[in-house]
Amino acid sequence: MKHVSFLLLLFYGFLVQAQEIGQFPNDYLGIYKGVLHINSERGKQDIPMEFHLTATDSIGKYNYILVYGAGENRQERNYTLLEKDAEKGIYVVDENNGIILDDKVIDNRMYALFEVNGNILTTFITFEKDHMVFEIVFAPKDKKNTTNAENEEKTEVISYLITTVQRAVLQKQ
Repeated sequence: MKHVSFLLLLFYGFLVQAQEIGQFPNDYLGIYKGVLHINSERGKQDIPMEFHLTATDSIGKYNYILVYGAGENRQERNYTLLEKDAEKGIYVVDENNGIILDDKVIDNRMYALFEVNGNILTTFITFEKDHMVFEIVFAPKDKKNTTNAENEEKTEVISYLITTVQRAVLQKQ
């Protein structure tokens, strides 16, 4: 009986989780606002941030706008999210300046990994019912640590020192 109760509880947990995850991107369209917290080697900084994910007239094409700052310091970055293979979770963010970033969507989370001027950046965007979490992790490629396993294969592993983390919890408006 204990096993049956455990299996029912486990099944219920999966069912609840499945109900909480919406259909990307349609269930997460909207405008999100909050504060971006930046922790870097230069210290800490907080700036107002907005994320706009809105539909366009074209199927599989969405406005993807990042806004940093407010008032005279407001910087708006007008990008486009393009669906490449929604069934496989493959999208791209077109920065509309020649730069196109690959994105992978799994359930309610977008992942991107890219390199700019010798720096590795990873982004994670997680959508929830009433908010989203926006994160960027930054590591310079020249601050790497190379080690090898002490086994027959001598597997080489390269790790990178993370120097900047940006994180915002943005509320859906």
